[in-house]
Amino acid sequence: MSAASSAASGGGKPSSSRAKPANKAEAAADWADGRLGIYSLAKSNMRKIFPDHWSFMLGEICLYTFIIIILTGVYLTLFFKPSMGEVVYHGSYAPLNGIRMSEAYASTLDISFDVRGGLLIRQIHHWAAILFVAAMLVHMMRVFFTGAFRKPREINWIFGALLLILGMFDGFMGYSLPDDLLSGTGIRFMEGAVLAVPLVGTYLSMFLYGGEFPGHDIIPRLYTVHVLLIPGIMLGLLVGHLILVVYHKHTQFAGAGRTEKNVVGMPLMPVYMAKAGGFFFLVFGVTAVISAIATVNPVWSVGPYRPDQVSTDAQPDWYMGFSEGLIRLMPGWEIRAWGHTLNLGVFIPLMIFPLVLVAIWVYPFIEAWITGDKREHHILDRPRNAPVRTGFGAAWISLYLVLLIAGGNDLFATHFHLSINAITWTMRIGFFVIPVLTFMVTKRICMGLQRRDRDKVLHGRESGIIKRLPHGEFIEVHQPLSPAQLHKLTAHDQLKPAELPAAVDENGVARKVTLSQKLRTKISRGYFGEDGQIPKPTAEEYKEITSGHGHH
Repeated sequence: MSAASSAASGGGKPSSSRAKPANKAEAAADWADGRLGIYSLAKSNMRKIFPDHWSFMLGEICLYTFIIIILTGVYLTLFFKPSMGEVVYHGSYAPLNGIRMSEAYASTLDISFDVRGGLLIRQIHHWAAILFVAAMLVHMMRVFFTGAFRKPREINWIFGALLLILGMFDGFMGYSLPDDLLSGTGIRFMEGAVLAVPLVGTYLSMFLYGGEFPGHDIIPRLYTVHVLLIPGIMLGLLVGHLILVVYHKHTQFAGAGRTEKNVVGMPLMPVYMAKAGGFFFLVFGVTAVISAIATVNPVWSVGPYRPDQVSTDAQPDWYMGFSEGLIRLMPGWEIRAWGHTLNLGVFIPLMIFPLVLVAIWVYPFIEAWITGDKREHHILDRPRNAPVRTGFGAAWISLYLVLLIAGGNDLFATHFHLSINAITWTMRIGFFVIPVLTFMVTKRICMGLQRRDRDKVLHGRESGIIKRLPHGEFIEVHQPLSPAQLHKLTAHDQLKPAELPAAVDENGVARKVTLSQKLRTKISRGYFGEDGQIPKPTAEEYKEITSGHGHH
């Protein structure tokens, strides 16, 4: 029997090119690698290149604040009691001693005043949630304005949008759990929205609250969804999001040596991991400092929730403020028919609320349909080179801000001594006018920046040096741009507007042009026609100017 056959049949030691482990730790690592494939996986990914640009840190802030939320949330669950059972408070906060309240509110007071470090952990948890949603929104806007959502990253865009929406709703449920007067007003707001649903609104409300408002089940149910369901879904989406980032490789801005087929930057190990680790502790430290200095959601100052009271200056966290703004802007219209009342003042905002979120969510697919571009994109756009897209993004942000101001119209009225009716009507008009104006102004700014880039490429950069020519004319000397700067300003693609097919085909048969084709062609002209982009300078134009007169 040969040595090979002996080894195959188990009669001898298999040959191996790997050296004998030097110690027990290396032997344990070999044992794990033989069963999990960690070594080969790490070898192929630990040297993965990541580009170095400040805007990419926005996604890291999202990840790190999510980790902070999970860590602090686990600590808080050890002491919080998600029950609406009534108790009489006897604790360290003297102003509320002897007051009847729910166990949820009482346990929140205990966490704040009796649990060691409890108040700081509560503050860090809440501030991290605020920063988490803010970082996600800004990160998505960076992805949107630079076109990082294009093929092959459409699925990752969907994951990010879902994370943002779930984060907003989970935050709403989180600050509703203490059952204080402020959060109870928010839950009452939610009940009004549910009741506005035609036909089934009453049944949904009874199911959600376990009876007539406020019922006895809403806090335990919000707790289950807040702690288990939504974080579990978000964790899965986050893992999928990161896997796709690694799989597709990272996007990068145009620059010297950067193409659609490579990534210029630093390896994951050890450079990027060291910087990422330091940045995590920096984010954690800044969050802790903010939490120690600025109090958020001081539930003890408003007292426990009572259905017959409404707290003054009641405002949700900023990321849910636009839903409040929709309700306050809408007139109190009602329709009564066949013994039923349809509350349009709440139902219409309830329908617009998801549309505001979905509008930015579905845009990448609309743009892909308009452009018909099937290529993979790994080089990012400069926002100025996509004026229509940048205008739409700015218009969406302006609409969000209008609704945010409308949601706090009472605070603006009291703080600036203005009429609340004047503010409401201004925001009603602004709801329709401001996004349009923002789109137009943003687009014109982008077009102006494109013209400046074109002039800079053709004539160089102004040097501030004044020169007098032999015939007496004074000119300013322009310095030519470096090849790297020229590449940065001219690396972007400029698509041509779509055109309708010929009226007849090659056989002389009339072609049928669909309404969809006509619409796509018309929108495409707005995107890529004369009013949608400034033609970038060609190589021939550059050579003609530089060879003929030089830069002056």
